[in-house]
Amino acid sequence: MTEPTPSTTTAVESRWPPAIALALLIILLNVLRGHVVFLPVWVSYVVAMLLLASMAAVGITRGGLVWLRLERALVVLLGGVYVANTTIELADMVGAIAIHPKGDNAYALLSSAVGIWVENAVIFSMLFWQVDGGGPYGRARGIKSTPDWGFPSPPETGAAPSPWVPRYLDYLFLAYNTATAFSPTDALPYTHRAKLLMTVESAISLVTLVVVLSRAIGILPS
Repeated sequence: MTEPTPSTTTAVESRWPPAIALALLIILLNVLRGHVVFLPVWVSYVVAMLLLASMAAVGITRGGLVWLRLERALVVLLGGVYVANTTIELADMVGAIAIHPKGDNAYALLSSAVGIWVENAVIFSMLFWQVDGGGPYGRARGIKSTPDWGFPSPPETGAAPSPWVPRYLDYLFLAYNTATAFSPTDALPYTHRAKLLMTVESAISLVTLVVVLSRAIGILPS
C-alpha cells in the first residue's frame, strides 16, 4: 500500500532555502579549523548529508509523505545531536576558562564560538520549521494543528486575500532573532514546546556570546 500524496491545496514548499542554509553551514564548519569538538565530526556530517538527500527526494516526489516523514525525523535527530554535542562542548570550554584563565587558545575559542552560534541559528530554524503546526509533514497530511508561533500576517492588498503560511526563511529569521536578542521579536511562541526550544537556543547563544566569545576577544594578541 503506497502512501497518499499531498492534496492539491497544499503546495509543496521549496527545499532550496533550507538545503542551501545547511550546505553553507557544513562549508563554514570545515573552514573554521581548530574549534572544539566532542562527538566525532562525521556523525553530524552523515546526518546532514542524509537530510540533504531527503530534501532532494521531497522536491523530486513533490512532497511524498515517506520522504517528508524521513526529513522530519532527520531534522529532529540532527537537532538532538547538535544540542547534546554543543552542551558538552560549552561545558568543557567554560570549565577550561574557569580552571585555566590564562592558558586559553584565543583562536580556538573564537572559531568555536562562531561555529556554535551559526550552527545554533541554522539548526533551530529547521526545528522551528518542522515543529510549527505539525510542520511540512503535518500540513501535507492535512492535519489541522494549533500553530506553535504566531507570525504577523502581511497587510492586505486590493486583490483577493490568499492564505499566508510561514516558510523556512521566516523560521530562519525567528531563530536568528532568538540567538541575537535572546527573545522573540515578530513571532510570539504559543505552545510549551515552542517556548522550550527558544529557551534552549537562547541559553546556548548566551553562553557562547557572553562567556566564550568575550573571553576569546579578551585574550587575542594586540
